[in-house]
Amino acid sequence: MKTKILILGVAVLFSLNIQAQGMPVYDNTNFVSLVKSLVESAKQTSQLLKTVEFLKQQKENLEKVNSVVKQLNAVREISQNNQRLIGIMQNDLREILNSPYIKPEEVTRVSESFNSIVQNSLETMDFIDQILSSDYLKMSDAERSEILQQKEMQSREMVVEISMKTKRYRDIISFRKMQDKINNREANF
Repeated sequence: MKTKILILGVAVLFSLNIQAQGMPVYDNTNFVSLVKSLVESAKQTSQLLKTVEFLKQQKENLEKVNSVVKQLNAVREISQNNQRLIGIMQNDLREILNSPYIKPEEVTRVSESFNSIVQNSLETMDFIDQILSSDYLKMSDAERSEILQQKEMQSREMVVEISMKTKRYRDIISFRKMQDKINNREANF
């Protein structure tokens, strides 16, 4: 009886017209292409990481160059201010000291006044030379740039100060010249 039921069960299964593909098929090509795309993706990611590192390094280099450019601009400004000081000293001071309206005791005071400014300017140039030529206490570029900008401001202040002194002495000469004309005019009454 068992055999009859088994034969009957098999006959029923064949009569139902069930279609099956049999064993599952594994498609190796899809797996290979997935692995290839993952490997390519890893290569691209690695290249992107290298590019990011390169760009970070270039950014640091640009910041260093920017700092150096700021330092050079500050040094150029200080140099131009010192040239203005020298020009004032060569032309205006000589004119002031040669004026007959400046008293002999004032000549020394005027000279000392201008000499102190020039001496300060020369000391600033020596200090800048030390900063730029040595590590100067192992400063960073930012600290060095900040000191140079401070010296640049001091240099501008010196130019303003010497210009004001020159103007003041010219005003004194002009006043004394006018006073001399008034005191020595002829009376036409």
